[in-house]
Amino acid sequence: MKRILLLLTTCFVMSNSMAQTIYKEMASEKLGETRQIKIQLPRNYDTSDKNYPVIYVFDADYLFEPVAGNVDYYSYWEDIPEAIVIGVNQYDLRENDVYFNPLTSLPVETGAEFFEFVSMELVPFVNKTFRTEKFKVAVGHGKTANFINYFLLKEVPLFHSYIVLSPDLAPEMPNFLTEVFPKLEQKTFYYLATTNNDSKGIQAKTEALANSLKAIENNNVLKTFDTFDGPSHYSMPAHAIPKALESIFLVFQPISKKEYKETILKLDTNPVDYLTEKYQMIEDLFGIEKTILINDFKAIEAAIKKHEKWEFFEDLGKLARKEYPDTLLGNYYLGRFYEETGSPKKAMKTYQSAYVLAEIGGITKDQVLELSEQIKADFGY
Repeated sequence: MKRILLLLTTCFVMSNSMAQTIYKEMASEKLGETRQIKIQLPRNYDTSDKNYPVIYVFDADYLFEPVAGNVDYYSYWEDIPEAIVIGVNQYDLRENDVYFNPLTSLPVETGAEFFEFVSMELVPFVNKTFRTEKFKVAVGHGKTANFINYFLLKEVPLFHSYIVLSPDLAPEMPNFLTEVFPKLEQKTFYYLATTNNDSKGIQAKTEALANSLKAIENNNVLKTFDTFDGPSHYSMPAHAIPKALESIFLVFQPISKKEYKETILKLDTNPVDYLTEKYQMIEDLFGIEKTILINDFKAIEAAIKKHEKWEFFEDLGKLARKEYPDTLLGNYYLGRFYEETGSPKKAMKTYQSAYVLAEIGGITKDQVLELSEQIKADFGY
């Protein structure tokens, strides 16, 4: 009996620590029918009070699982934020959903109805039903990759990020995009990809579009283009989705060796300001108040030591006290500031006061006590 109870408890804990996938039949007035959607909620969604970005996946009958799996994997390692993934199953309705007038290249009839379903029914339903942040991503492949661009043409674009995979472009879509990109005022991420084994028409048009968009300068738009070597049109999304997520959420990721060497070490300004601006950007873009990672504190600490800009330890210490008030991290950095800028007695007292706080990031109570004792021995306090 005890073994059975233990097994049941273990299964319950596992089910609550794994991403949850829900299938829902959604009645639509715009479509005049019921449409199946897939929903993956983040791990521990039910025990959290957080709000989450939302990633909308078209062609979800085959594209949902690759996107949802990558979102769960990358968010587990904190390279991207946890997110709700919404998939729209299209099956044999795909041609109707993406229909556009061949003369105007704009959605009409069933295509216009599907456009309204997404913007006027699906997105409001998701926002009402789940705890969502403002940041929304759209993912499409082939004809749905072309279709998601229509949401970018709205006066206020519906999505903040577009993952456009091997798009089967409407004739006028490149012109629409080159007209709208310079005018975008909302921060927008645009990931566009093809493969050298795509159909020649899709590859040529995608690369031509990429070249046109590269020439457009707009600080509100962050653009990434990839041409993969080897995959087919149908296998390319498996290669592109991880790169797209990494590109969109680059600022969310911990400071990398590349970012440290190529950006932080080359700063002429206070690297602590860089750190605070990085996390403010995360909040502004994704609506997420993310606690500064210990890894990122360590990167800034290393840069301060590298350039011997000891005065910056004061700002780093104050920031650490704010982010981790119950730990000795802030006192450690402030102690370093006092010690390196000619105030050994203040440094000794700051290290001593750190002894009662919690250890963190490999900095121990014994370590700060040793620093305090060394100053006492050196100056005879």
